[in-house]
Amino acid sequence: MADTDMSVATDTQVSPLVCRAATAVVYAFLLAVFLLGVGEFSPWVILGIAAVHAYAFIAYKYWSGLERTGTGDLVVAAVSAVFVIAALINWGSFSAYAWETFFGMAVVQGGILCVVQYWKTLRQAPPSAWFGLIVVMVYALLAILAPIVAPFGETSIVGSQYELWGAACTKVELCPPEAGAKQMILGTDHLGRDMLSRLIYGARNTIGLAFLTTILAFSLGGVMGLLAASLGGWVDNLTSRVVDILMAIPSLVFSLLILTVVGTSYVSIVLVIAVLDSTRVYRLARAVAMNIVVMDYVEVAKLRGEGLWYIIRHELLPNAMPPLVAEFGLRFCFVFLFISALSFLGLGLQPPTADWGSMVKENATLITFEDVTPLVPAGAIALLTVGVNFVVDWFLHKTSGLKS
Repeated sequence: MADTDMSVATDTQVSPLVCRAATAVVYAFLLAVFLLGVGEFSPWVILGIAAVHAYAFIAYKYWSGLERTGTGDLVVAAVSAVFVIAALINWGSFSAYAWETFFGMAVVQGGILCVVQYWKTLRQAPPSAWFGLIVVMVYALLAILAPIVAPFGETSIVGSQYELWGAACTKVELCPPEAGAKQMILGTDHLGRDMLSRLIYGARNTIGLAFLTTILAFSLGGVMGLLAASLGGWVDNLTSRVVDILMAIPSLVFSLLILTVVGTSYVSIVLVIAVLDSTRVYRLARAVAMNIVVMDYVEVAKLRGEGLWYIIRHELLPNAMPPLVAEFGLRFCFVFLFISALSFLGLGLQPPTADWGSMVKENATLITFEDVTPLVPAGAIALLTVGVNFVVDWFLHKTSGLKS
């Protein structure tokens, strides 16, 4: 009888032991990676160590509070162990990319946490949503593990220009004869760089930049929109007129003008696109919040004497989240395509950085020879856009309350 009770408890109750073990192992590994930089002591090392401590605290707090099955515990432990083992095997690469290791581990464990926590909901998702989720997960893993997955370096010249698909690497220093000839599955580009490797690194650069830009745009536009709806008056009028002025100019023309003046660094690209896209987020956040701010529960909160930030965080934001989250997915697609368009026009990510938009431009001449190589990065852009839209459509359906 005791054995039966123990098995039931294992399958249904909270199991913090796995959380503690997984968090401790990952925490120790990430801390060791950051401590490698103590020889070159810098503020980044201090920030990294502080981030690892904060991550360990947050991970333990939320992971240990989840009610999971034994299968969920096994998945969490297995994924954490596989990531650490892969990192140890490629210790030299990971020690050079401490921040990538940290964020990679956080993204992987965060994704697993969401899957385990919302598994019952995910089981009811339609095939299109599952297709979108799988596409997004594959792209994310390729971006995170690019140094491990890519057969060659991002800028390594491994052969002659426009090598055919499946050609063997001809650079002895990269592919010594005793190691066996490596094949360039998608051939090479106009400089002899491996297309598959640049495609994988392009996922990291393009998606990472788009994700960061979208977060910044939502932080700026969402906060301003909620503030405008809450305060009204001259604050609403002033912010709305500024947004109207920015939206009156075509985004592509405006960004091309500004980037031509200030340059095409990572910071300038992120800031310019984030400010322009925050205007769209502002309009949506303000429109949604204007319908919520007149509700009875908001008036009750005001009568209780609650402050502005309390009302925004506890009354407006939770009720405005479904449309904002859906807009986040759509806005990510727009930003992603916008960055690719800028790169195609020569004002996005600059060479030799791999970017899908610039890869289409660099290899466009192959189309005249009936070679589909330029369509591969274009197809990667299209596939991610379709996948994200499938997920957004499913989320909108779930939050709308419709049953069919």
